[in-house]
Amino acid sequence: MTDGFRLLMISAMYENGGNVVQRLLDGHAQLFSYPFESQTGTPFVRDHLSGLYPDKYRWPVFRLNGTPEEDYESIIDEECKVRIKTPQSSKFRDWPIALDDAERKEIFLRLMQGRARTRASLVEAFFRSSAEAWRDRSRSGREAVYVGYSPIIGVDAEQIVADFAGAHVLNVVRNPWSAYADTKKRPLPLTLGHYLTGWSLHLLHALAFAEKYPGRVHLVRYEDVISEPVRVLGSLLAKLGLETSPTLAQPSWNGRPLSDVRPWGTIRMPTPEANEATRNELSPAETEEIRIRAAPLLPRLGYA
Repeated sequence: MTDGFRLLMISAMYENGGNVVQRLLDGHAQLFSYPFESQTGTPFVRDHLSGLYPDKYRWPVFRLNGTPEEDYESIIDEECKVRIKTPQSSKFRDWPIALDDAERKEIFLRLMQGRARTRASLVEAFFRSSAEAWRDRSRSGREAVYVGYSPIIGVDAEQIVADFAGAHVLNVVRNPWSAYADTKKRPLPLTLGHYLTGWSLHLLHALAFAEKYPGRVHLVRYEDVISEPVRVLGSLLAKLGLETSPTLAQPSWNGRPLSDVRPWGTIRMPTPEANEATRNELSPAETEEIRIRAAPLLPRLGYA
């Protein structure tokens, strides 16, 4: 394991289009796209960002004296575990998936036999066991890259590219007005100040790491993706040595076309018109407050 493992981790602040991009990549024959958010974080993540971002969205930390059994259970993976263990409690309850958590754990432990308990080997075993245990997964036989999505994990891009020589991180950014307007539709929305702090810090990491690790850490605008998904995402995949595909124009789950991206996020229709209409839902006071708080980053991202 590890030497030949290839991973594309998508990162995006909440309602910035990370789910949309993952769903657009889902139907590509050379990709294995995780079914939901791949929340690889563990309860042992403790650093200067812990007060701002939830542990489940971070690159994992494992106990030095742990065991592979404990490692598997410590991976939070909330969306998938809730769906396959207590489906009646999941927002994905109406989406059939033949994936048994006990079987996945058995495969995970088999993959770890004789392997050192490094973070790289444990994360790889997590993605490989998920793909193998997913019985009704649409397979092309040509899958070469695993695709995960965990909001804001781009703040840990430096660790991801250090752990895997074949890893890439794709940061997705959306204009903060539309993004915040969609975030307000959540059951427990963040305050404007809290949200813009998280949005700005995520983008500071994205810009810095894209410059520090060119060719490994990437940044795309949600607006560009939804305007020309085949061109924008096809250009990204070319950097990974992969082909473009007409499937990049259609969101899907397990190869099944989606007309509505919910419940993968609050974005329902990934179109330029819907994006602009969402932006216009804000009050003039909210619009101006966001401009002030995001001002240093707006010109760099083409939103000035």
